[in-house]
Amino acid sequence: MRRREFITVLGSAGVAWPLAAHAQQRAMPVVGFLRDSPAEGFGHFVAALRKGLSETGFVEGQNIAIEFGWSDGYTDRLPALAENFVRRPVSVIVASAIGAALAAKAATSTLPIVFAIANDPVAFGLVGSLIRPGGNATGVSYLTSELGGKRLGLLHELLPSVSLVAVLVNPNNPNAELFLQDVQTAAATVSVRTLVVKATSESEIDSAFAAFRQQLAGALLVANDPVFNTQRRQIVGLEASHALPAIYTTREFADAGGLISYGTNLPEVYRWAGIYTGQVLKGAKPADLPIHLPTTFELVINLKTAKALSLDVPLTLLALADEVIE
Repeated sequence: MRRREFITVLGSAGVAWPLAAHAQQRAMPVVGFLRDSPAEGFGHFVAALRKGLSETGFVEGQNIAIEFGWSDGYTDRLPALAENFVRRPVSVIVASAIGAALAAKAATSTLPIVFAIANDPVAFGLVGSLIRPGGNATGVSYLTSELGGKRLGLLHELLPSVSLVAVLVNPNNPNAELFLQDVQTAAATVSVRTLVVKATSESEIDSAFAAFRQQLAGALLVANDPVFNTQRRQIVGLEASHALPAIYTTREFADAGGLISYGTNLPEVYRWAGIYTGQVLKGAKPADLPIHLPTTFELVINLKTAKALSLDVPLTLLALADEVIE
């Protein structure tokens, strides 16, 4: 072989090797995580997702990559974020909350979708049935709106003399009507009146608490909503400054200083989403994976907050608590 030809071949090989290495890097499966909120305050849920993935043999940075699409609370950004994952394309889209799941479903009928939502996936057209989803989506569906009446009952047990309970709800949430129906049915059984105030933003949350004070509400029930979850420190701070005992949907509020929470353990929800994602990456079809439905709920009571509000928590309620923050 002539020297010039040898150099040409060698040079071509030098170009080919990086390209081959690049192709191997791209072969690593990529999970696209889609969420209708900012990343702030969501880290422990992502950690739970990673835990579920690791239980199926996938470790970020070793044999899997995760890319994030945060809409920062703007639901109108979700379709573009979902379409970006489809164009890439990622191996699986993990959709957190109903808006993200619907955007992912609208963007693709072929890429696998694993969702974690507080909604009925059949009613929203994400799957054909809970047992056999039958399409490209599966995941975890947990109760929240259907527990509104239960939460009101817990508030009544804690504060039996309160006759007016304020209810904070986001009217844009698809579960809002179902939640209010459940709360108002329960309110009638214990002879409690409800004051429903709607809020969709940080400023409207401030205005809502002013309305609670003006109407002399004695307690507060906060509905589940991505906006409220994002603004939980604001809401918990207003609970303290207005001395208005409140019950929330997830323990993250109680951890932040809220009085009491009752609902599904959300890190466990995201661990299961991680497990399902790992199973899909190993070849399982979403159509054949039944929707996972958590059946246990946790009651968390913050005694530090109760003391600050000059409340005596009944021993019967403390006995029911899964965790007491002291």
